[in-house]
Amino acid sequence: MADATGGTETATGRRPVLSIQGLTTEFRIRGAWYPAVRDLWLDLLENETLALVGESGCGKSITALSIMRLIAGAGRIAAGRVMLDGTDLVAVSERAMQRVRGDRISMIFQEPMTSLNPVLTVGFQVSEALIQHRGLSRAEAERQTKALFEQV
Repeated sequence: MADATGGTETATGRRPVLSIQGLTTEFRIRGAWYPAVRDLWLDLLENETLALVGESGCGKSITALSIMRLIAGAGRIAAGRVMLDGTDLVAVSERAMQRVRGDRISMIFQEPMTSLNPVLTVGFQVSEALIQHRGLSRAEAERQTKALFEQV
């Protein structure tokens, strides 16, 4: 059932962290729009893990790219909502999405060589995310990065 903020509530009364409601993503090919993801609905509760499984070309990557609003070129989100903690990511500005990406929601791409820049240290790349999204000083970001690595 939908609540006042557009989120849903499960039978246990828990509200999902991520709720996808009727997501349809299309691509323009030779002047016509063709759906790659059609009317997808799912809820992800806190501390749950979701695995999208399917054959090549079934829409797993397009679904993830749609959630992150990274559909480029001839693609568009044609319908639906992507609710993250009550905020519709489809409706927010690109500037607002830039603050969300990498801080509140992230995507690990399938190709490991594109996930990290091999010219930069992993520590530098993690610190940069903390500086960008959390507003930390370089020294504090490096301290927190070291603590994160120790946890791992």
